Amino acid sequence: MKIVVEDAEVLHHLCGIEDKHFDCIEELTGVRLFYRGNTIDIPDNIDSTVMELLKSLFTRMVNFIEEGFELDPYQIRLMYHDLQPEDGDIQPLKQHYILVSGKKILAKSSNQRRYMKAMEENQVSFGIGPAGTGKTFLAIAKALEALQNGVVKKIVLTRPVVEAGESLGFLPGDLTQKISPYLRPLYDAMENMISMNTIKKMEEQGVIEIAPLAYMRGRSLQQAFIILDEAQNSTKEQMMMFLTRIGFGAQAVITGDVTQIDLPKKHNSGLLHASRLLRNIKGIECTVLDTSDVVRSLLVKRIIHAYEKDKEQEKY
Repeated sequence: MKIVVEDAEVLHHLCGIEDKHFDCIEELTGVRLFYRGNTIDIPDNIDSTVMELLKSLFTRMVNFIEEGFELDPYQIRLMYHDLQPEDGDIQPLKQHYILVSGKKILAKSSNQRRYMKAMEENQVSFGIGPAGTGKTFLAIAKALEALQNGVVKKIVLTRPVVEAGESLGFLPGDLTQKISPYLRPLYDAMENMISMNTIKKMEEQGVIEIAPLAYMRGRSLQQAFIILDEAQNSTKEQMMMFLTRIGFGAQAVITGDVTQIDLPKKHNSGLLHASRLLRNIKGIECTVLDTSDVVRSLLVKRIIHAYEKDKEQEKY
């Protein structure tokens, strides 16, 4: 069977860099694919069910690209599993995206979709999950979208200054320079969406503000999108202080991983406490992401699974 793709740009995105998208399809289906010019060749001697699946998969991929979304191997896997009869929860994912500087940022799992919806509909949202689940990345995307659309006037980034298992000692520079290393993950997320020059200009204009959590006391933040990252390392008292900073026209997103609490007393985590205490209050929603939502890489997902399994075994 031959699939003809008239648009060369669409075909380029369909194949991926160094044909990585085709490699992904071959891994999923076991079918070797070839293309020449604008024609993709699918062997005629494969099972008819697999043939129909491939036709449907390529149709979805082409439509996906033509609608302005960025295709990647993870998204191809979602589409493939969506085409399996038993998996029906992923189909609406395409309808949920965040638009930043013309770039569409898409939910890549059902929980990510719920998280994005929670941020759209609530003044306070909690995103709790392991590394690589997109909780911080999507929060940054939502903040930039709100800023670009004039919903808020500034973005405030904060986190508790708690080191992960080691002391960094004295850090030189002013407050911004001291706190910047702790907020590097937030900058990494922003740099995927807007240029570093734009970020610096926004900082100079006060449109983006960074602050340690301890410096939030006494403030009232109006018309701001506030992100508290690494919230598992906030205390109960710090979390209450942070949540009561939210003023008129402000929105807050709190992210964290409860498996990486670096406080001396883990039960004192403000994230654990608040997510239980406040989950039934109107205007607040908590989304829990898990290893099935890891989008960083398949290897990261396997690493997290291995550590979870090891932790379970230590209980016995």
